[in-house]
Amino acid sequence: MKRFFRVSGLLLLLIVGRVCAQSLPPIFEKNTLAQKDSRVRQYLTPTRIVWMSDKAGGSIVDAQNLLRPGIGQADLVHRDFCKMISTADVQPGILLDFGREIQGGIQLVTDQPSDQRPIRVRIRFGESVSEAMSDIDTVQGATNDHAMRDFTVQVPWLGVMQVGNSGFRFARVDLVDPNRELQLKEVRAIFEYRDIPYLGSFKSNDERLNTIWNTGAYTVHLNMQEFLWDGIKRDRLVWVGDMHPEVTTINAVFGKNEVVAKSLDHARDITPLPGWMNGISAYSMWWVLIHRDLYKNQGDLEYLRKQQKYLVALLDLLMSKTSDNKEKLDGTRFLDWPSSENPKGIHAGLQAMMVMTLEAGSELCTILDEPGQAAKCRQVATQMKMYVPDANGSKQAAALMALAGMIPAEKANADVIAQGGCERFSTFYGYYMLQAKAKAGDYAGAMDCIRTYWGAMLDMGATTFWEDFDLAWTKNAAPITELVPDGKDDIHGDFGAYCYKKLRHSLCHGWASGPTSWLTEHVLGVSVVEPGGKTIRVQPHLGDLQWAEGTYPTPAGIVKIRHEKQANGSVKSTIDAPKGIKVLR
Repeated sequence: MKRFFRVSGLLLLLIVGRVCAQSLPPIFEKNTLAQKDSRVRQYLTPTRIVWMSDKAGGSIVDAQNLLRPGIGQADLVHRDFCKMISTADVQPGILLDFGREIQGGIQLVTDQPSDQRPIRVRIRFGESVSEAMSDIDTVQGATNDHAMRDFTVQVPWLGVMQVGNSGFRFARVDLVDPNRELQLKEVRAIFEYRDIPYLGSFKSNDERLNTIWNTGAYTVHLNMQEFLWDGIKRDRLVWVGDMHPEVTTINAVFGKNEVVAKSLDHARDITPLPGWMNGISAYSMWWVLIHRDLYKNQGDLEYLRKQQKYLVALLDLLMSKTSDNKEKLDGTRFLDWPSSENPKGIHAGLQAMMVMTLEAGSELCTILDEPGQAAKCRQVATQMKMYVPDANGSKQAAALMALAGMIPAEKANADVIAQGGCERFSTFYGYYMLQAKAKAGDYAGAMDCIRTYWGAMLDMGATTFWEDFDLAWTKNAAPITELVPDGKDDIHGDFGAYCYKKLRHSLCHGWASGPTSWLTEHVLGVSVVEPGGKTIRVQPHLGDLQWAEGTYPTPAGIVKIRHEKQANGSVKSTIDAPKGIKVLR
């Protein structure tokens, strides 16, 4: 795994082939209903065979041929294929590992058996070995929700079949029909992704942090499909709250990308006011905060003006949900799942979110020449800061209150967030806990939690970050890359709660990518001062690192940065910025 991510700067060169933009064939040129897919596809050969139903080779012959590089073409040579032979009592199966989490399906290339009728195979995808080996049931939580991961199809003889559309790393193929012979020449993964360069980067003398940065970037990249999804297995939807940490990662890694505006506009257009985006009041607030951050990074005033009417009306709606300086939000009252059983914590978090949103709304309204609305937002936000509810032990709420300026960040960190170290972190709000720790000056503690909490997912075999995670799950758990031995816990099938119980748990969730943008912002030290990155500030916090270097994308070009700790503890910085970008230190 480390070797894969060590060369992450060449990630697209290793696993992604560029394709030239193609126009429609002339016959379709006048078809206004045609939509071009913004993604490309890459075919990946399995890296290993994890399991076979018959290790002795009686019902599966020459399985190693499936590890040979393929071309996706059947032929009449009739060699170098794997044979799967069924009887009335034996249904042979094989489990393949494609080396990393991907979004897509699989391609099966068959040869020419004597019986040339179509033959049924069962396909099972899995983000873990245990999921790929599971049945759809109510015991371990394996489902076909949102994407089919367990289904039976017919394949032809001497042909090519492409099936599936899900997030997975492992695929199991079983021969269903009795007394048949399946000749498999190739089983390749179809990897669907946006062919975009990784403009931002991060490297240091700590390989664990480097791997975490790259894993977060890759997690979000996989979710940048036609729209920006929360997860590639489940839910495959535009959840606006999830988008906030995702967009911070996109800003730090990819720069401007059309999937962000496309997804924000989709959420706006399907949510007429007074409705809440995704039915959750906090998610409508995240929409405002994303637009503030997006404008700060991209400086696209024309796009921001397209939001003006909806934005002003949404801010009015939010302010109407206050009374006596307190939030009185209706709809689903939600921060994240682990905090959902703490109503006092939710109230404190929503109070902080209202403050942050109205302050961001005031900034945006000033830019949009709405001085009256800007002043009104500022006034309500200031009044709401006067009421400071009890976070009730919620790290989520304490983090938001610190970021909103309602309580000192040092107090929030010492009294709540730092208690128990990384215990009770969550992959979504963990990002805001890291941000609050940075505001408190606890950079060392934040880096510790990144290494410990997000790093523990890597130790369990992750190549993308998960919907949720608890360090306690790892105590007696087998990694997701292996069959679970007797006496060990299944970290995918035995844990989780709420919407992510057991195998339903998504192991590639964009909201978990927070350490990527955090390391860029606080260790590499990059923050945007003037919209469009015209002025940036570089203030590194290396902690125990000896050096860190990287790049940051702006509309004017890429900023290159390197920091080196000197013998006296000072930091020497080298910054190369494109013309027109002012750098503050």
